[in-house]
Amino acid sequence: MINKLKVVVPARFGSSRLPGKPLLTILGKPIFWHVYQRVLEAGIPASDIVIATDDLKIHQTAIELDVPSLMTRKSHDSGTDRLNEVAEKLNWDDDTLVINVQGDEPLIPGEVISQLAHFSLNSGQFDIFTVVTPLIEKKDFLNPNVVKVVLGEIGRAIYFSRSPIPFNRDSVGSLESCYRHVGIYAYTVESLRRFCNCRVSDIEKLEKLEQLRALSYGLTIGATVVGNAPPHGIDTKEDYLTVKNIMESEE
Repeated sequence: MINKLKVVVPARFGSSRLPGKPLLTILGKPIFWHVYQRVLEAGIPASDIVIATDDLKIHQTAIELDVPSLMTRKSHDSGTDRLNEVAEKLNWDDDTLVINVQGDEPLIPGEVISQLAHFSLNSGQFDIFTVVTPLIEKKDFLNPNVVKVVLGEIGRAIYFSRSPIPFNRDSVGSLESCYRHVGIYAYTVESLRRFCNCRVSDIEKLEKLEQLRALSYGLTIGATVVGNAPPHGIDTKEDYLTVKNIMESEE
């Protein structure tokens, strides 16, 4: 029975394509601060939110902005491992639900976070929970940088791929039942630990998709469908300038 909910925002300094991106500013505030605001807008109390970083400057900036922050190791391979360290350090119970909101998603709607929280708290048959949105453009279906998801019954994710799936034999090119993955997850502390104890799977190495590790080892993933999915996060300088322009034009 899940009765507690926490949100962790991983904010790693050493991005290969855009080093130090959590500290890049939009409207005078660092990117991670805007993500924190989106989580607050989802109705999550500040006391249940943690910025998890490997960089002292990010940590100090968060404290100055009155944002809860925790220093974590630099050696983590993924944000999921960073979540696991936070859960261990803060001694969260096994039944605590932990939502991973990426630190480079300042445009993620609070409603998406809230919907994932509600879905996770009311869908105890899954080990991991995530978000998908219908694909509406053929170019996204064919783009290997857009991760596709095949859903089975009751919202169970069967497979994730960079390839255009599923294939509609009777209507080639149809986008019926085609979904894009939105990279936000929720885990219980127990399932988070199980996942982090699994070695990288062979199919994960091929597709470069971490969620395939969970499926490879038998962990189940449930997905809730949203219509107001966020745009692509900030991976490059071009992404940063695009998001910056969007947010500044809305002020």
